[in-house]
Amino acid sequence: MPSTAMCMRTLRAYAKYGQNHAALFARSFSATARRRDINKVYPSAAEAIKDMKPNSTLLCGGFGLCGVPDTLIDEVLKKPELKGITAVSNNAGTDNSGLGKLLRTKQIKKMIASYIGENKTFESMYLTGEVELELTPQGTLAERCAAGGKGIPAFYTPAAFGTVVQTGELPLRNKPDGTPDQFSYPKDVKVFNGKSYLLEHSIAGDYAFVKAYKADRLGNCQFRLAANNFNGAMGRNAKMTIVEAEHIVEPGEIPARGGPPARHLRQARYPRAQPEKNIEKYTWSKDPAEAAEDPKCRRGAGHGRHQGQARAHRQARGQGVQERHEDADLINAGKETVTLKPGASVFGSEESFGMIRSGRINLTILGAMQVSAVGDLAQLDVAGQGQGTCVSRILTELGVFDVDFAKGLTLIEIADGVTVDEIKAKTEAPFKVADDLKPML
Repeated sequence: MPSTAMCMRTLRAYAKYGQNHAALFARSFSATARRRDINKVYPSAAEAIKDMKPNSTLLCGGFGLCGVPDTLIDEVLKKPELKGITAVSNNAGTDNSGLGKLLRTKQIKKMIASYIGENKTFESMYLTGEVELELTPQGTLAERCAAGGKGIPAFYTPAAFGTVVQTGELPLRNKPDGTPDQFSYPKDVKVFNGKSYLLEHSIAGDYAFVKAYKADRLGNCQFRLAANNFNGAMGRNAKMTIVEAEHIVEPGEIPARGGPPARHLRQARYPRAQPEKNIEKYTWSKDPAEAAEDPKCRRGAGHGRHQGQARAHRQARGQGVQERHEDADLINAGKETVTLKPGASVFGSEESFGMIRSGRINLTILGAMQVSAVGDLAQLDVAGQGQGTCVSRILTELGVFDVDFAKGLTLIEIADGVTVDEIKAKTEAPFKVADDLKPML
């Protein structure tokens, strides 16, 4: 049955047009003509950002230097009046790339990020109070952007419970002498099914700068490999999404599942991207016949590896990259060039961390500076504190330790040519030696 509203609209149309049935049918079938008129492609990046206002919240896609909208960032760099920007990004690029350029010109007043990384400019400006920093766990940052794009104002997450992010002891701004001037606020905590969760508010962007592989005039876009990262979630979020695309294609050339649909981008503009792509860390295979399975991963898992997931938004990493065959759109969590195995899948950051948060990942392997005897992972920005009891196995050059959160360390493997006494001399924490101590694989 037709709704009352539809009946009323029909009656009003008949009253307006009377016997002019052609006008009624024209009203009903005008969508196709309207679709032909849509063209969101702009002639240049300068034209695409010409309406951008200072003191705006800017979401900027990218992970390291992968999938970073450099063309748009360079255009903002040319407009010094665009200042007071609150920039939301996983990290701020490097000293001379990505958002690092806008930090150097002091056009950014606040960063909402999860990683300072190798950007010495960013670090120096934060420590001397020149820029405000809201540190957010990476998966939470991706979800805050994704939630904002879906109209969800807030959500609860277990990430960062029991840390300074929860307690509000994280410095947002420092004084010129490096002492804290302003702190974050404590997060609301609730318990669901016996587990503690923090309340996180979604992020609402005024503008989003997104890097796409392909885009059409209707507003559909497609990402390539790991360059998806934060681009999808941020592109769906902002009031105005500006997508720099490597290729402008005709409607229908982008796969139906290629990326954010045009309807999801409230307003979108598409200038062409500059051809150059930056790679932060080149990593090549030493031997073309190098085995695909890394023995360190086998030791870490305690068994042969079946399927892996990387924070750089892909599953099933392949063999090492051969020199001159590296791909700037295919990196790992350390921003190093990698390859994919047949059957691998690539996805956005919000989906990557959704897998982890929901318990679908059985093992996490991380690099660490220090680990305590009970599995605390060192947190170097807050002396004496760390992420508590999260490490269950430690791999070193000398040996492999299992961690019991209550009883401490047990040496289970030892490297060739190394003695237990040598390991004791070089290990501050006490440990037991397994009765069946084995040589390292």
